[in-house]
Amino acid sequence: MLMFSCESSTLRVLVVDDHELTRLTLKLAFAGQENIQVVGLASNGQEAIEMVKDFHPDVIVLDLQMPIMDGWSASGHIKALSPKTQILAYSSVEEAALPDKNTMFNFDEVCKKDVPTSELVALVRQLGKSVGNNSISR
Repeated sequence: MLMFSCESSTLRVLVVDDHELTRLTLKLAFAGQENIQVVGLASNGQEAIEMVKDFHPDVIVLDLQMPIMDGWSASGHIKALSPKTQILAYSSVEEAALPDKNTMFNFDEVCKKDVPTSELVALVRQLGKSVGNNSISR
């Protein structure tokens, strides 16, 4: 017998940031949203790669500047492991200081940390719709 779970319509999100308060705040922001589940919190790129292997997130909110392994390095490893996972570069770096688009090819979207929460949630949902094997109902 084939069983279907309600979880197939849930967008699985991994939050990666070296600041604990940012991770917990994002977790709270997403926890209040219908059909979004935070499957993990990581404090650096190395932890994120391990969590991708274990939790198979649909979308990753990934800080660019972190110790141990930054978001730029982690994004390449993540895309190699899970090409359909959508990666949102989440940074406080000014646009002028961001690398050009040619070096951002592992990211599906870029978002500054001062964006309103509603816009961040909408962007994560939009990226979730791009995941080929996820049937998210809105």
